[in-house]
Amino acid sequence: MTLQRLEEFYPNYQEEIFAGDDIKGFDVYAGDSDEKVGTVYDALVDESGRFRYLVIDTGIWIFGKKVLLPIGSARFDYGARRVYATGLRSKDQAERLPAYNELEPLDYDREEQVRGVYRNQGTAATATPASYDRSNYSYDLDRPLYDTNEQQHQNLKLYEERLIANKTRAKTGEVAVGKRVETETARASVPIEKERVVIERVTPVEAGRVVSVGEADFQSGEVARMEVYEETADIHKEAYVREEVNIRKEVVRSTVEGEETLRREELDINTDGTPVVDNKKI
Repeated sequence: MTLQRLEEFYPNYQEEIFAGDDIKGFDVYAGDSDEKVGTVYDALVDESGRFRYLVIDTGIWIFGKKVLLPIGSARFDYGARRVYATGLRSKDQAERLPAYNELEPLDYDREEQVRGVYRNQGTAATATPASYDRSNYSYDLDRPLYDTNEQQHQNLKLYEERLIANKTRAKTGEVAVGKRVETETARASVPIEKERVVIERVTPVEAGRVVSVGEADFQSGEVARMEVYEETADIHKEAYVREEVNIRKEVVRSTVEGEETLRREELDINTDGTPVVDNKKI
């Protein structure tokens, strides 16, 4: 069982627990007497936030020794800013308590020393050392030492745990899309045509026939013209759009379920005799 100082567990304990007040500095008196034994130096709470001890600075009573007072052995008077240590009745008892040092861890053995002193003062604690050890001890075994009640601890709040479901957004990675150029050798063939002029010289059927002077038409210069064409291959490359790439994000939704064991503090009211108790929630 790990104990923490009040301000470590509740940084804003004045507002959260004491409605703007502060029990640190309250005067501490032995039992129900007017014998001042010191002041409240601090308080210790367990891992659930429940009060377990008040740290009492005994001042000049025992030369500045700090001792632990189980919360069930304290009665608060907030109007007078006093704490009556109902379980601390004498200076001799305080001297037998181990000194508290906030720089040293408060382990099971040290707590047992504290509990042993208060049990011997007739606090009606039900636990006996033979009934437990460090592996199975629970504060419920010493309810008179640690229980709080409305009469003695009016401003101590009762707590319960709630299951809070939140979600956080964290970057898990990124996707980068780029382009690269790949090359390949392509071949293409184009059929082409070339024109050529064929001049055929043949011997006419009338070869050797004698023609008259007027029939013979002798002339010089160009007598015929024919254009000649040929095709050449034009093989080149052109760029064109092959496909388009669209990049977007899609949100995939799912539900994550979890469960926890929740704790809640309930108020125990112990009465002696037949008092009329009006226990109502406002």
